[in-house]
Amino acid sequence: MERIRFGVWSLATALLLSGCGEHPLVTLYDHNLTHTPIPCLALQVSPPDPTARKTITALYPFKAQCPYTLILTTKEEIVCHSFGNAPKKATSDFPSAYLRMELHRGMDLLYSYYVDLTHAPEASDIRHAFERLQKDLHLQQ
Repeated sequence: MERIRFGVWSLATALLLSGCGEHPLVTLYDHNLTHTPIPCLALQVSPPDPTARKTITALYPFKAQCPYTLILTTKEEIVCHSFGNAPKKATSDFPSAYLRMELHRGMDLLYSYYVDLTHAPEASDIRHAFERLQKDLHLQQ
């Protein structure tokens, strides 16, 4: 019975501490990318955002015809549905937006960068995310 109680307590604690975070979550799905130069990138911005597009196109010469596509997604006014975060929501800055960059080759997801934000995505957030992608992968200009 003590083991069951400990298991329930451990699960409850894990759920309480999980949820939205403020540090980037970076996932490399294709580890060969770190050894293979990426010759070019096509760009998709979703939802269409002229400011985000202008910011990221100033950082890299995107090409319309390329097998690699970088998808930049931003979202504002989000809500984290983790019940364990109720005290944090009530007493501190809580994420209300996010920025995500995904690198695809065709339909295959190769790399992902995701960060929760306490403000609307800004040019500095996009620059930081793209710089991280450049650091993690070999991008040719």
